[in-house]
Amino acid sequence: MNDKEIIRLYFDRNEQAIAETRKKYSTYLKSIAYGILKNREDAEECENDTYLVAWNNIPPASPNNLTAFLAKIIRNTSLSKLKIKNAKKRIRENDILPIDELYASLSDNSFPDAEISEKELGKLIDTFLRKLPNDERIIFIRRYWFSEDISIMSKNLGFTKSKIKTTLMRTRNKLRKYLEKEGIQI
Repeated sequence: MNDKEIIRLYFDRNEQAIAETRKKYSTYLKSIAYGILKNREDAEECENDTYLVAWNNIPPASPNNLTAFLAKIIRNTSLSKLKIKNAKKRIRENDILPIDELYASLSDNSFPDAEISEKELGKLIDTFLRKLPNDERIIFIRRYWFSEDISIMSKNLGFTKSKIKTTLMRTRNKLRKYLEKEGIQI
């Protein structure tokens, strides 16, 4: 079943929409959640929560890209779950999330003072990513959007871990310079 047909089921309030979504996207959604949570049971719980959020939001939402719509839901759900779990325990150094890694590499006090909304920052980062070569963009997004482990990226993309780490470092530095040029303080 294609995405338009699945979305039509949601609009018709047909519960088959969830079954079709699960059939088509289960593996993909669980991989995103697992990349963030590193726990299969939590990933499955977030997957189920994603279907509920989709059910509650379609309609009125009518996503043009169901894959991206679901990915954003499960990413946010997984990050929320991780935040709750980590609030209950002390975070070890190895538990640092890729997004924290990115933030730490961009943060310092050298940027000029500027106020910027998350939406504006998102647009700037989107513009930056569109200018990157395809391999750099894929590595960056897989690491910082999907929280994919470097060793898994290495296997899936056919690059060495060293190449991926170097690419990430160079891309973070490029992003930092780009934002600095735009007068943005993170």
